[in-house]
Amino acid sequence: MSTHPNLLSANNSLLIIVDLQTKLSAAMPEPEAELMTASVRSLVEAAGLLSIPVLLTEQYPKGLGATDTTITELLAEDTLIFEKTGFSCFAAEGFADTVANTDRKQIIVVGQEAHVCVLQTALELLHSGYQVHIVEDAVCSRKAEHKFYALQRLQQNGATLSNYESVLFEWVKDSTHPEFKKISSLLR
Repeated sequence: MSTHPNLLSANNSLLIIVDLQTKLSAAMPEPEAELMTASVRSLVEAAGLLSIPVLLTEQYPKGLGATDTTITELLAEDTLIFEKTGFSCFAAEGFADTVANTDRKQIIVVGQEAHVCVLQTALELLHSGYQVHIVEDAVCSRKAEHKFYALQRLQQNGATLSNYESVLFEWVKDSTHPEFKKISSLLR
């Protein structure tokens, strides 16, 4: 039986965390930032259990600081972190080649800000032929309307909007999956 091509597969997925830096998160509405961070944590833990590669970017870390340690503590030691000053992750040296070299076509994008770095990265990924999934409860903007219109624009351009629970359940596919109990414990 074949599955719908828009359903995520753990074997074809890549998780990209965009600029989840503490100083940047502090500029977001607190409840939204907390929800984003909690959702990203669950996705990172699940990715680790399911051997899904994770890439991380940091926007001008000299000014905005490093990635939130509650995220980095969950990452594999060999996780690549790309520093950038351009808003699209594609501006980071080696980013596009690294994504291509994973040989994965379903890209799950999380982070901040939805209407700047997430938007520009996702549009570049779509333009490069990837299937892009934006996790709505794992992205944030300083203003709710900026996030709303960014998600609308991304959907109009072919990105799939999802939430972290849908991603987790699509990755395991079945309650008999060996990691299902651990994955289901990540649901809040």
